[in-house]
Amino acid sequence: MFVQMMVQHHRQGIEIAEVGAARAKTPELKTLASAIALTQQDEVEMMLRWLHAWSQPLTAASDSHDHHGGMPETDRKQIADLKKSKSFERDFLNLLIAHQDDAVQMAGAETAGGANPEVKQWATRVEASRKEQIQQMLALLKREPAKRT
Repeated sequence: MFVQMMVQHHRQGIEIAEVGAARAKTPELKTLASAIALTQQDEVEMMLRWLHAWSQPLTAASDSHDHHGGMPETDRKQIADLKKSKSFERDFLNLLIAHQDDAVQMAGAETAGGANPEVKQWATRVEASRKEQIQQMLALLKREPAKRT
């Protein structure tokens, strides 16, 4: 179930990161967004291979989020609003930080209670890499000029 849920979560992350790669003006942010999109696409392909090898459905049951503390998907409206944001970099960073924090929480739960050793090992790497990405984004956010009202 964790892998099935992470496929969808990663697909949303790819969508958000691709918007960032296309719209970001700061070179460091553009590079980070591109790297996140590429990494998560590679991870989606790996997870789909696992699901195929295990003869499992590629998507989780509709109530699966209930079993992971009810963690919601990133709001589709937030992603749509991001595409036309006037404070793009700040909004992008805030949305992607929240999204990556959800991945940290999901991966942490899998590391603590998962059954498959290979998946648990990968979840540990996801948890660490997303925490590092969050730190990079928080540093970029601190440099982002405050919006004038």
